[in-house]
Amino acid sequence: MSTPPADPASLSPPPPSSGPRVRMVPPGEDRERLVCPDCSYIAYENPKIVVGAVVTDQEDRFLLCRRAIQPRKGFWTLPAGYMELSETTEQGAAREAMEEAGARIAIDALLAVYNIPRISQVQMIYRARLSDPAIAAGPESLEVGMFPWKDIPWDELAFPSVVWALHEWRDRREQTGFAPGTNPPPPVEGL
Repeated sequence: MSTPPADPASLSPPPPSSGPRVRMVPPGEDRERLVCPDCSYIAYENPKIVVGAVVTDQEDRFLLCRRAIQPRKGFWTLPAGYMELSETTEQGAAREAMEEAGARIAIDALLAVYNIPRISQVQMIYRARLSDPAIAAGPESLEVGMFPWKDIPWDELAFPSVVWALHEWRDRREQTGFAPGTNPPPPVEGL
């Protein structure tokens, strides 16, 4: 039995006269939110969680991806991206490494948690090793490469948090059971 086609009107967004559309401070809140004046539904806007990893191989070379997308297209970054629904942060970091670099990784530890309030992000960066030496650029990467520390393209790194995470890896290289790193002390470029 075939399913009838969906009514095109049911697929379109609600008209601007329904749903959360009024900015106000709801009772019991301390900041403006989008609220539906008809039913009092509050549309909360929360920070995005970015997950990723500083991935190394047996020679302590670092996996970097040259971005094929904005922002910072053409610059190098760690394999990282937005966490998806119904996954752990570790699963998200492993998925991003596979999507961006075709890399299978083994996560060792949570390396750092960075707060980037100006763009409403929390970044959770793991320390990981390549499980398989095969890597390949995914759709969001122009190219991928393994870089020894001395050859990292420092002037071509996409974001301050990439620099922070690489230095965090170096500072914690031989450590186990450590507390994750955090943002460098102010003033910090990019916040």
